[in-house]
Amino acid sequence: MDNSNEFFRWTREFEVKAVARAAAGDPDWARGARLDPEVVRSVQRFQVGETGDGANLIGKAERAGDPEYAAAVRLFIAEESNHARMLQLLLSAAGSPTISGHWSDAVFVGLRRALGLRLELLVLMIAEIVALRYYRALRDGTDDPLTTQVGGLILADEQRHVPFHCQRLRAAFATVSHPARQVLLLMWWVMLTGSTIVVAYDHGPALRRLGVTRTGFVLDVLTLFTTIAPTAIPPRPRPATKTLQPNPS
Repeated sequence: MDNSNEFFRWTREFEVKAVARAAAGDPDWARGARLDPEVVRSVQRFQVGETGDGANLIGKAERAGDPEYAAAVRLFIAEESNHARMLQLLLSAAGSPTISGHWSDAVFVGLRRALGLRLELLVLMIAEIVALRYYRALRDGTDDPLTTQVGGLILADEQRHVPFHCQRLRAAFATVSHPARQVLLLMWWVMLTGSTIVVAYDHGPALRRLGVTRTGFVLDVLTLFTTIAPTAIPPRPRPATKTLQPNPS
């Protein structure tokens, strides 16, 4: 498979989305938002997680030697920055400020920066998978129209981000042996489970306001992960075995 062609497709898809987003315009921030104080604190923490210029990831993508992939990563980072902007404006519409940082984001970013591209993507994917369930809860768990709209817009982007990263991971681990893949999958499961439990505990009061229990959130994320993990690190195909032909003599 020509991975450059695959990432050319992703670049075009990100570009088409950017054009559509510009044509649709922003939500009507002036109408204001009504957010429960616990949801405000939760959104503030997620807003910090979406903030950042992505220079570290872009640098690793450029060093990977695939210009199309690097271009797609820049567009991915632009969408993440737009998420941070929309969450900031949502908080402002609710009369609440952003925060300068949070310990969970500091740990997450520090771990990512210490790793190479492949392992950084595995850590980044944990945040993306958790985000799928968080923004769904934000979209569906409130009767505030602006919050519902913002949650839906971000969720739609995250639903494209996951297969984009899966495509890169499949290419990155294509030559890794089957036993090594199994070890990586086990480590990924442990990290994903631990991270999800931390998020559920930290954001538990907000999740309850959005109609989701801590246990339900954890189980939902883990169930989703069972469908995503095999597409990112599939079992390595077994080499074809030769069929013995009968001896004509």
